[in-house]
Amino acid sequence: MTIILDPLFYALAIPAVVALGLSKGGFAGAGQMATPMLALVMPPLEAAAIMLPIMIVQDATAVWVYRKDWSGRILAIVLPGAVIGVGLGWLLAAHISDAAVRVFTGCATIAFVLYNWFGPKRIADEVAKDVGSANVSLGVFCGVLSGLASCIAQAGGPPYQIYVLAQKLPKMTFVGTTAIAFATLNWMKVVPYFALGQFSTKGLGTSLALLPLAIATNMLGFWLVRVTPTAIFYRATYIIMFIISVELVREGVLTMMHG
Repeated sequence: MTIILDPLFYALAIPAVVALGLSKGGFAGAGQMATPMLALVMPPLEAAAIMLPIMIVQDATAVWVYRKDWSGRILAIVLPGAVIGVGLGWLLAAHISDAAVRVFTGCATIAFVLYNWFGPKRIADEVAKDVGSANVSLGVFCGVLSGLASCIAQAGGPPYQIYVLAQKLPKMTFVGTTAIAFATLNWMKVVPYFALGQFSTKGLGTSLALLPLAIATNMLGFWLVRVTPTAIFYRATYIIMFIISVELVREGVLTMMHG
């Protein structure tokens, strides 16, 4: 089994995988930094493909834990849209450069950070007031955006949350529905990533090598979420994400200008 040996890759991959593990362990959103971090040293879709098997294994644990608490209605609305979004992401990724994907990834992550700073619940409340909680077309549309952003940049959270938070679900139902939705969405991306040639023996070997760390930090996340001041953790996480994403956009724009 071959793996990536570049020390710079692991200098970024280890904190990226730690963030992903903490995210699945309870610090929702922290894993958003994983793909942008790796995209600093490799093509963004290749970075996303290395992260995908790790996410699928972690998703399986979350689905098992929350298997009794989920909304079938929400999944039936959002997931068909997500299928369309992943398909659009597949088509888009096949025809744009790595530099353009870097810009998309950076912009999507900046939007994610600004969304969290501005207040997801506030946005969801406005959506609920404007369109009502039963608006199926909005749910499908948010599913499309979520699938597209997830396929290109592993950034499908905000569009999904804008719709689902407006449904005022019980806490555990929201968590369980989200776990199942993104576990399903991650499996949807396997075929496009294979078709785009993003899975390689070396990439999958690297995913396997990083998996024990991901599982360990997943378990660590369950403990840390109880003892760490959440506000401080998120403030630092979002600042790091913002800086990384600005650099990604800068690199991508400069490459496109001189390419």
